[in-house]
Amino acid sequence: MKVTAAQLAQLLNGSLDGDPNATVYRPARIEEAAEGDFAFLDNVKYESYAYATKASILLVHRSFKPSQPVRCTLIRVDDVRSSLALLLQKFDGANNSSNGSAVSGEAAVHQLAKIGLSTSVGAYVVIEEGAVIGNNCVIYPQVYIGRNVRIGDNVRIYPGVRIHFDCVIGDNCVLHANAVIGADGFGFAQQEDKTWKKIPQVGNVVLENNVEVGACTCIDRAALGSTLIRDGAKIDNLVHIAHNVDIGKNTALAAQVGVAGSTHLGDNIQVGGQVGFAGHISIADGTRIQAQSGLASSVSEPNSALFGSPAIGYKDFIRAHIVFKQLPDLQRKLMQLEKKLKEMEEQNSVPPPEG
Repeated sequence: MKVTAAQLAQLLNGSLDGDPNATVYRPARIEEAAEGDFAFLDNVKYESYAYATKASILLVHRSFKPSQPVRCTLIRVDDVRSSLALLLQKFDGANNSSNGSAVSGEAAVHQLAKIGLSTSVGAYVVIEEGAVIGNNCVIYPQVYIGRNVRIGDNVRIYPGVRIHFDCVIGDNCVLHANAVIGADGFGFAQQEDKTWKKIPQVGNVVLENNVEVGACTCIDRAALGSTLIRDGAKIDNLVHIAHNVDIGKNTALAAQVGVAGSTHLGDNIQVGGQVGFAGHISIADGTRIQAQSGLASSVSEPNSALFGSPAIGYKDFIRAHIVFKQLPDLQRKLMQLEKKLKEMEEQNSVPPPEG
């Protein structure tokens, strides 16, 4: 894709410092960019690269004030990240490549399945009886779509995804490679002889609109009712969401998060990598949870910042961690004080000399 600085500035409603005819063909990281690339700067830690980069165009915040000469053309915008997201959509090879409305002759589509207009279906896709797929979808090769699955419009499903029977996928969703939607929830009842009897999982999974699910993520079907992922939720790779979990609107889960059964995460929550949630708890809207924390009880205060396992207030954890690192020195000082105290007690216990 070929575009000029003037065209990018117009697209992003940005202002331009430099050559309006500077031309770029691809995006690149600021520290690796070459002539013909565009890059971005949104973190002051990378500012030094702005003066050394070979990029032809650099996307910066409107308030950026260079402390040294900058050789590339600058495009100033109100929100660098949002502008970058818009640009990368234009340069996204995956989003710009599909087979139109073609259904591969090597796909197995049941005669009672329905496929919408301008939807493409790749080789070795299996679509079972009663499945309904909306318009303008892209189904990449080797996807499995089970019986009575409902998929909305403008959905992109990457290779190897499995969507089990009766699950529902809303509009504008993205499912990355090898995600599994609707496998059985982990439901077993222990018997008197200590063996386990499987509890049938007869519910489903519902992904509302604008949900993105990362590669190799597993979202289990409900025992009864639905495991629910609400509008705009973003789920990273290698996440496990158990049966009957409810993930709120615009909540984001980073990689390797585990959410145990029947837990409710509110709206606009941000969860760092490897966080674990116990089952049957509720997390208030706007909660932010640092990576590798563990949540064993409910959080009722909205917009809390938590850290640790079990998680406590973020600032409390930082203060406690500082003390923890000082424990060897504190122990040494305590031992010295105990030794001096003992010496003082011994001195005070010596009887005065006879006169």
